[in-house]
Parts: sequence; C-alpha cells; structure tokens
Amino acid sequence: MQSSYDPIEIEEQAQSYWEDNLSFRVMEKPEKEKFYCLSMLPYPSGNLHMGHVRNYTIGDVMSRYQRMLGRNVMQPMGWDAFGLPAENAAIQRQVPPAEWTYQNIDHMKGQLKRMGFGYDWSREVTTCRPDYYRWEQWFFSRLVKKGLAYRRNSVVNWDPVDQTVLANEQVIDGRGWRSGAVVEKREIPQWFIRITSYADELLDGLDSMHGWPESVKAMQRNWIGRSEGLEIDFRLAEDIDSPLRVFTTRPDTIYGATFMAVSADHPLSILVAAKDPLIAEFLRSCRNSAISEFEQETAEKRGMSLNVNAINPLSGEKIPVWVANFVLIGYGTGAIMGVPAHDDRDHEFATRYKIPIRQVIAPTTDIFLDVQQEAWTGKEDVVTVNSEHFSGLDFQDAFDQISDFLVDCRMGERKVNYRLRDWGVSRQRYWGCPIPIVYCERCGPVSVPDEQLPVVLPEDVKFMGVQSPLKTLDEWKQTVCPECGSAANRETDTFDTFVESSWYYARYCSPDAMSMLDERANYWLPVDHYIGGIEHAVLHLLYFRFWHKLMRDIGIVESHEPTQKLLCQGMVLSKAYYRDTEGEGRKWIRPEEIEIRVDASSAAEEPIWLVDGKIVETTGWTTMSKSKNNGTDPQKLIDQYGADTVRLFTMFASPPDQALEWNDDAVAGSQRFLRRLWVFVYRFQLLPKAGITDFTSADDETKLLRREVHTLLQKVCRDMERTQYNTVVAACMEMLKILDRFDVDGGAERKAAVSEALSIMIRVLAPFAPHISHSLWNSLGEDTELLDATWPEVDPSALKSDTIRLVVQINGKLRGQIDIVANANDKEIQDAVLSENWISDHVGTGTIKKFIIVPGRLVNVVV
Repeated sequence: MQSSYDPIEIEEQAQSYWEDNLSFRVMEKPEKEKFYCLSMLPYPSGNLHMGHVRNYTIGDVMSRYQRMLGRNVMQPMGWDAFGLPAENAAIQRQVPPAEWTYQNIDHMKGQLKRMGFGYDWSREVTTCRPDYYRWEQWFFSRLVKKGLAYRRNSVVNWDPVDQTVLANEQVIDGRGWRSGAVVEKREIPQWFIRITSYADELLDGLDSMHGWPESVKAMQRNWIGRSEGLEIDFRLAEDIDSPLRVFTTRPDTIYGATFMAVSADHPLSILVAAKDPLIAEFLRSCRNSAISEFEQETAEKRGMSLNVNAINPLSGEKIPVWVANFVLIGYGTGAIMGVPAHDDRDHEFATRYKIPIRQVIAPTTDIFLDVQQEAWTGKEDVVTVNSEHFSGLDFQDAFDQISDFLVDCRMGERKVNYRLRDWGVSRQRYWGCPIPIVYCERCGPVSVPDEQLPVVLPEDVKFMGVQSPLKTLDEWKQTVCPECGSAANRETDTFDTFVESSWYYARYCSPDAMSMLDERANYWLPVDHYIGGIEHAVLHLLYFRFWHKLMRDIGIVESHEPTQKLLCQGMVLSKAYYRDTEGEGRKWIRPEEIEIRVDASSAAEEPIWLVDGKIVETTGWTTMSKSKNNGTDPQKLIDQYGADTVRLFTMFASPPDQALEWNDDAVAGSQRFLRRLWVFVYRFQLLPKAGITDFTSADDETKLLRREVHTLLQKVCRDMERTQYNTVVAACMEMLKILDRFDVDGGAERKAAVSEALSIMIRVLAPFAPHISHSLWNSLGEDTELLDATWPEVDPSALKSDTIRLVVQINGKLRGQIDIVANANDKEIQDAVLSENWISDHVGTGTIKKFIIVPGRLVNVVV
C-alpha cells in the first residue's frame, strides 16, 4: 500500500478489476431474493451534468448496499436516444442525428464508467437501435388490433414558411424558432393510444403504491382528474333543435348560472359563425392561440356573445350563450354553465364582460363574503340559497336532489369525466421510431406484418430541419400494401419519445430476447426501487405505469405496477449571476468569474465580476442549467478530486430527496476526509495483526471505542433503509474522528478493536466511495472481495455499558450530566452529583431540599 492517496491511480485499478472480473454481470437466480435498482435512463446530450451524477450515485449506493445484504442485484443502464435535440444538433453541426447520437453515447458511457457506477453493461439498451424499437412496433400493432390505438384529427403547431409541424418548445412568442413566421394551428391526422380506458385503474392503483412519494401520487390524481357530475340539457330559445348539453360537477349551483360558454370548436359556435363574420374571426383567433390545457387555463379569458339564449331547466330563466377561449372541446361536452359567484374562472370572465353574479350557496358559519368581489367555492358547511324549493340544503343533499330531479325529467344524466386525454403518440419529426403503418387507397391504414418488422429508420440522411426527410425519401416511403399488394405509402410520422421510455425498464430484463420480453422479465419485475426527478411525475411516470398494464393485459408481464418504490431526488442548485445591458439583453456569468466581497459599511455580500471589477446581480440559489451558465462540469471535478470525492460530496451535502446547494469548498472537504482515512489505514496496516476477536477482558477505553462504533453502526443501518445517505456519510466521518482519538498501543484487544472498526467503516463507506474502499479493504488483508462482503452487523454485547449517563437538572432546568455505574443506588447517585464542582455554582447560598431520581435517565436537584 502506498503512503499517499492518489485517487486517479486507485480508481483506475478498481475499475479495471471490476471490468476484468465482470463484477456487475448478473444472472437470474430463482433461489435468491432479487433486487432491481433502476435510475431513469439519460438522453445522450453529450456530457453528464451534476443532476446525472447525483441521480446515478443514489442508485449505485442503493445497489451496492443491497448486494452486501445478500440480494441478487441488477442495475442496468441505457440511452433514451431519439428526440428533437439530435435534430437541432444536426442542423447546427451539419451531421446526421444518428452520428451525433452515437458519438455522444460513447462519450457519456466513458464518463459513467469513470464514476465507478456498478452497471451490468451486458444489458445496455439504446432506444434508437432497430433491435429495440422493433418490439415497440410489434406491440403497437397489437394495440391497433385490440382497438387501443386509433387515428383521428388533432390540432398541431404549423410553420407556414418551413412547412413543418413544431413542438410547443419550438414556438417562441407565437413564432417559429427557425423561420420567425407566425405559427398557425392546423388539424392533421395523428395516432392515439387509449390511456383513458385505463383511467380508473391508474387512479385506483395509486392507493396501493405505498413506496411512492405522496406528492407524485397527488400530481397523478390531479392529472387523471376524475370528476363525478351531471350532464344537463339546456333547451335553446332560438330555433335550434338540439339542446346545449353541459357537464358540471356542481349541479347544486344551477340557479346561479348567468351565462353559458362553449368552445370555439363546438357545433353551436360553428353554426353561428357561418352567418356572423365577427364570430368566425374570433373562432380563428382562438384556434391560432395556445393549444395546451395549461396555456389556455392561464391565458386571459376572452369571449363573444353568440346572441343565443339557453333556458335553465329548473327556473325557466333565459341565459345568454357565449363562445369563450377557456372552454376546451376535449373536456366534458365542450360547453359549460357559468356560475361566476362560485367559480374563480367564471368570476373572472363575468367581471370582464359585466355579466350578472348571483349567489346561490352561503356558509353556515360566520364568514363574511361578497361574491361580487370574489367567487366563493366552498362545499363544506354550506347551504343553498336563492334556489327556489331546493334552498336550505347542504352540498350533498342539493347535489343529489337536483341531479335526481333532472335525471327523472330526462334533462340530465349522471356522468364521470376525466381530465386525462388519450395519448397522442404521433410526432411529425424525423429522429424517432417509425410508426409501423402503411396507407393503401383500397385498404386504408394497415399495420406492417410482424415478418416485415422492424420498419428501419434510415440513418444516413441529409437533415436540414425544414421537414422530415422521410416525407421526400421515396425509396423508403413507397411500398406495397401487405393486404392487397397495391402501391402504398409508409406512415412518415414517428412515435413520441415517451413511448420508448415507457418500457425500457422491462427490456433490460431480457435484452437479447427474440421477442419483446421473455420469462426473465417476471423474475426481475417489478422494479424494486426507481430513481428520478419529480418533473417526470405526470408524463413519463404515468405512461410508464400505463404501458406496464398494457403489457400485462397482452400477457407479457404478470405484475400490475412497474415499480415498488420511487425516489425523486432533489435538484442540484447553484447561484447564478447576470448583468442586464441595454441593447444586448441579459448576460449570464459563470460563478468562477465571480468574487464575493463584503461591503464594509453594510456587511452585505456583493458579487463582483472579475473581468471589470463591478457588481453584478444574482438570482440566488437556482437549478444548474446551461441557459444560466451556472453549471459545474463533473468531468473537471473528477479530474481534480477523483470520482469517490464527487460521489461522497453529492451524498453528504443533503438528503437524496432534497435540493443540494453546490459548494466547491465542501467538495474539497470530502477529499480531505478520504485522505485522512487513507493515512490512518496506511499507518495501521504496518502494525502487527492482533489475531483476536474476544473483547471480554478489554480495558474500558477499548470497550468505549466498540460501543461508540456499534452505536453509530446501529444508526447507519436505520438510515440506509430510510435512504438518509447524508447522515450515513456523516457517521463514517465521526467514526474516523473516534479512531483518531484512540491510542492503538497497549494490547492486542486495542488493535483488534481498531481492526473491527475499520472493517465496519470501510464496508459502510463502500457504496459511497467504492474505489478507495476496494483498495483499503485489500490493504487490510481481508479474505473476501469487498463487493461480496456482507453488510456489517451490530454486536449487541458491544452496546452494553458498565456505566450510564444521567442528565442533571436543578429546579427542573438542565445544568449538566454525570457518568455513573449502571447499578448505583440513590445514595451513590446523590454523592456523585454533589462531587461535581459545577453543582455549587448553581446551588449558591440555597439549600438542597431533596433529590428526584428517574432511574436510568435523570436527577432533579430541588433547591
């Protein structure tokens, strides 16, 4: 063992050993308990960022720990390799997306290996390779056959200059990111998967997912948005035969309806617009505005009266019908009854257009409210008012009685609605998995037969970014119909990349299978612990659950959910600095170009840009990002400090599920700990071996050492199960402090106790800093390979003490503590308290009246 710590050399040696010995290659062992640990696979953007490092370190710590517990651990890695960034890079760098993607994968794979992550690379999947997406295409054909995938028209962003569809993020201030043209909304045919058919199961399944964060489950419940209500028919006063049907979750407020509102795509809007140019123009403006539900909800509420009246089925009152930009054709019936007194959105609309606001529910408590100023939406402790013979009812009674009346009169129907929409999986992009459909004039859309799969995406293409090259690549696009043999064209849309990431976890189980999955999947699934960001809560994590249920129902997997537990790691934060310059906008400045100086008069910290010595602005702590120029390059840190230091700091700085505030100085502190540990082990391994394991005759200091170490180990074991990794690292640092204070000379028991403590400490540290632990373990002459060593167990006998510590209070206030033999009687305890010098300082001239002793805990001296 060398005397100084050289992280680069040590890490290269450990990684070479693991690679040569296939240390992380895993096979199915039915007789052994499995543990499948999975971190969300990365997009191969070119370089790891600190978010990757933190995420994957958490997973590696968990995997190595579970292996030491004796479980058969699988930890795979792959690449979510399709997507828009590769197309953008192709335009900027003039290289095909495939070439850019594969180069990035090679580079990032090298970075992951440099970090020492224990991945089974034999299970690697790359979603842009035909051997992966072949089975995605095969599965989609099954969904088409079962009626779970279908084609219909849908609205998209259309760039009229580039003649292409734009993703939402490519639309900047209403204009195409590349052409600058005003973006239009167009309806085009697209493919959808019926996730709504699984809405109830996706919702109900959340109740049994005890290993998922409540915040994620709440977000999914909200996204699915199950709502029970009533569809009500409002007869139209004008000469229009069909009634206006609305969906509401608050039939108890029907007497407060003072306007009706319909979507721009509602048949009534279209009917009126055919005769009214102003309405037609308004509909066009609605259709050319935001298309996402979130954008429409947050946009300014606008509308126009259709000069049509609906009749309230209960009161007979005429209610004006408007067309409004916030009503969605895809939710409910595309029409609502506006009750501005008791709905925030309706109140905003009514206030703008001076529509009457009528209160029909009131609190039963002494709450003052003015519905003219603000909507009141409560359901608890309320009573209906101004509702004719339905007045005086609480929410549930009003809901039921009004609903029953309307249903009995055939003017209403109880309904369950969902916010969730069917999943649109078509993307008008090149770099994605081809949708396995051909279009025949005679047969219509036809699935590509299994024997013709995969439909391979041509990779050697010129991509200019104007439109997908698939649309003009006739040798690829033109084919024959598999049903009638006539000329046909391939579908030129590709799948949403969320499709690939919805089932990759299952393919890891049998990556070489000549089917989508084989029997190995049921050994490994479900995933035991999944790790990724909470930003994926309602897209990836919902699709991932949905796809698993689809595979279950087709008979490919047996479990109901894809993962048992979910850990959402916190974001990595750093301070960001900027300066706004007239004419140039905001310039973001890298943190290393900033010096923090303290103002002498105010003691305030001032960030100074070293380039010009002037003060700049700061956002404070914010997520690391390229756009704010405040990221930290992991590669530079690894080169400077070594992978173990980077791993250790990311686990020590905060609990895994909380934000990590980056601090370069603290990174150096983690390396100082590793250096101290290396020096301690180096000096200790030079001493003769103790060769004993019996500590019955050990002196008090040795027993104290063992007690402190095993007490820390007891806490470590609890914290590892709770994934509180920061406190585990802190315990390792505390162990080293304890060892530094202990004098190893003085007998074999002392050396044996230190040897035991180091064995415990290195095994605890191994999941966090595996390279140095591998080297130190070997230097101590241990018989087993560290990866196969068992997790240390607490020795109950070491926790026993001949002495106990009692808290001392004086008149109920904490003043100190004493150590005393465990079996001391009351007289001995009193004498021990009185013998402490500091007692007289607190008693002063007072007189001690009595001692109150709580055995094993405290002594209260009453003065």
